[in-house]
Amino acid sequence: MQGLGPVVGRRRLGRRLCFLALLLIVLPWSAGFAGEYPERTIKIVVPFPAGGPTDVAARLIAQSLATKFGKGVVVENHPGAGGRIGAKLVATATPDGYTLLLGGTNVNAIGAIFSDLGFDPVKSFAPIAIVCVDSLAIAISPRLPTKNFKEFVAYAKDHPGQLKYGASPGIYTQFAGEYFKLKTGTDILFVPYKGGAPAVTDALGGHIEMVVNNKSNLLPQFKDGKLRALAVTSEKRWPELPQTPTMREVGILGFPQEVLFGLLAPAGTPKGIVTQLNGAVNEAIQSAEVRASLDGIGVDARIGTPEEFAAVLDEQARDWKRVIEDTGIQVE
Repeated sequence: MQGLGPVVGRRRLGRRLCFLALLLIVLPWSAGFAGEYPERTIKIVVPFPAGGPTDVAARLIAQSLATKFGKGVVVENHPGAGGRIGAKLVATATPDGYTLLLGGTNVNAIGAIFSDLGFDPVKSFAPIAIVCVDSLAIAISPRLPTKNFKEFVAYAKDHPGQLKYGASPGIYTQFAGEYFKLKTGTDILFVPYKGGAPAVTDALGGHIEMVVNNKSNLLPQFKDGKLRALAVTSEKRWPELPQTPTMREVGILGFPQEVLFGLLAPAGTPKGIVTQLNGAVNEAIQSAEVRASLDGIGVDARIGTPEEFAAVLDEQARDWKRVIEDTGIQVE
């Protein structure tokens, strides 16, 4: 029996060596497998109709990511309900990095007014990367006999309930319109639209007299004289419209100045995938081609970490809640 000791010891040593050999095989394979994202097509959801700044930014990022990863990246538009439809689709998707949202301020805005979304506008998402920053403008039809902010306010007060403005319901463009009405003491009828582009189209056609929308949507119309700018929400006047005052300059204080767009994933998306996407988006935004394209639609490119994006979204959520409370907006 004593002679079995060396044999048993050799067997145990052999089993241990086999186990270590198996680890050497499995661990590198597992690490490589986990790092193979993406393995299939990535979908970026845009919660607004095609043609708006969110859509344009999403398609620029999609093209860059497709080139970077060597995989397909598609953009799907899911407009309606002030962005709630598209946002919920992503919030409830599998957190695997293959369903993303081009969102930001629009997500904060709907969270500030709706309590029955079916998802949390902050906790349901994992911020990936900031893409760009936009601002808003109050625009009116040149058919009106008013040329500036003061004249329009006086005209609106003389015609209470007779003028109309358009925006998506339950989102920052409507909030800006209602804030404008509150601070100027005007009575202007709100007309809901599925997105900014249709509202601008109706303003151009004379169906509504005022529209509140993004710089990226309105700037071409201002340049062509098809719409008239009253005021902008940015901290400084737009370089393209040096004669147009800011909201602060005309006495409307306390309204958020920036409209933020960025890439979001469902909460629970692995940190490694978030980090990989953040690096790819920031690399895209730093390219001269993408920056030029974003500049061409009137938005400013911006890079940042997921943590920085999360901090800005948290701050904006508080700002929009305050605006909602001030205006008393209620959306069916």
